[in-house]
Amino acid sequence: MSSLYFLLLLQVYPVAMVLGQNEGSGHFLLSSYNEVVPEVTYYTPQLDYRNPRWCHTLSLSNGEATCFSPRGGHHRSTLGTRCQLSCDHGYRLLGRASVQCMANRRWSGTAHCRQVRCHVLPLIDRGTYSCTEGVTVDSRCDYTCDPGHHLEGDRTRTCLEGGVWSGTEPTCTDIDPPTIKCPPSRVRVAAPGKLTAKVSWEPPVVKDSADAMLTDVKLTGQEPGSDFKEGIHVIRYKVYDQARNKAACKFIVRVEVRRCPALKAPLHGYLTCSSDRNNYGAVCEYHCDGGYERRGTQTRVCQFNRSWSGIAPVCVTMEINTDVKTAAALLDQFYEKRRLLIVSTPDNANQYYKLQNIMLQRAGCGLDLRQVTVIELLGLPPREVGRIKDRFLDSQVIEGLRQALRISRVYFSMVLLDKHGIDRDRFVVPTTSEELYSLIDTYLMEEEERERLEKNKDYCI
Repeated sequence: MSSLYFLLLLQVYPVAMVLGQNEGSGHFLLSSYNEVVPEVTYYTPQLDYRNPRWCHTLSLSNGEATCFSPRGGHHRSTLGTRCQLSCDHGYRLLGRASVQCMANRRWSGTAHCRQVRCHVLPLIDRGTYSCTEGVTVDSRCDYTCDPGHHLEGDRTRTCLEGGVWSGTEPTCTDIDPPTIKCPPSRVRVAAPGKLTAKVSWEPPVVKDSADAMLTDVKLTGQEPGSDFKEGIHVIRYKVYDQARNKAACKFIVRVEVRRCPALKAPLHGYLTCSSDRNNYGAVCEYHCDGGYERRGTQTRVCQFNRSWSGIAPVCVTMEINTDVKTAAALLDQFYEKRRLLIVSTPDNANQYYKLQNIMLQRAGCGLDLRQVTVIELLGLPPREVGRIKDRFLDSQVIEGLRQALRISRVYFSMVLLDKHGIDRDRFVVPTTSEELYSLIDTYLMEEEERERLEKNKDYCI
């Protein structure tokens, strides 16, 4: 028998080997090759089903072995005992689920219980979670969101026996709008002579429960520090957080222009005013039409208390000096102030003159509004008379007018001069007041004069 076979026998049969026939000793035999080898005898030990500890006591950490012995009762390790292996809750069995105590005094297999673990949950954006038992079975993880966010989805997840988490990962959504507080409304009074006011304010206060800083703030209206016109201006602000939740606020800017009662132009005069004519600080200057002189203060100022300084002046007919000796001296008094209508007739009994004189008397007020002075040259020398209303002219002045303007004594005629003494039209037959007005209004008056005339047109009614 070879030594290798001998070793195999030792591994198969762990019982003691007895040499010989009875005592375990033996004699030596000669082989065919004249070798001397010992003669050994092997045998299987007697199986003992009654031995309560034939196999070692079976124990399973974090688990349980449920055994059934052929002998029944508590004989859990006797030969032939079969055990069912199971793990505690939260553990998974690795190895044989069933083992048996064999004749070689060993169990037919091994197993152990490994703790079941779920994977580590990832953090959620803008939120967190806390777990009761980490990542072991039955551990419950509760999700919470950062302030200003709302949890959408499963609020709680549990580690199941299969090593997976219940439910699905939730999300944190920003549903709370930011807050915005506008500055208070304000009233500003325009400075003297101004129709606007510069208004400034601090930016609105914005906060958000989710975002630390909010930069998407939009203004509707004028910028702070700009000039605001008279009236009410609504300023609006909007702010958006990163989730595009919106908040808005508004306030009012009211600009007040203090005003005095509107001034009326003096009769036979007009006003020129600065700024908007009657606002606080406006200065109005009084002017009289040609042929009239101002009596009283020249300017008035609109004050903060909404009243005008001083007293309104009046325009009175200017004093015409008829004691001059030349036509030039007489005409100089009317230069750029009045227009002249010179009426000439050879005789007071002239029919054209009589008819024209009646019409001129009726048109006196209208001619005065158009700044026209009538000069009459009546008769023939030596009884020739020149007059302005009831004031008479020197004979040299009469002669100077006739020569300068080429006015004949032989027939009735009228000469119309503008404010610069230029001959603008001549009449050799009587003309109506309407025709005369139309000529003056159309050709001799400037736009401003026509506007003033329109305002005073009812004066002569």
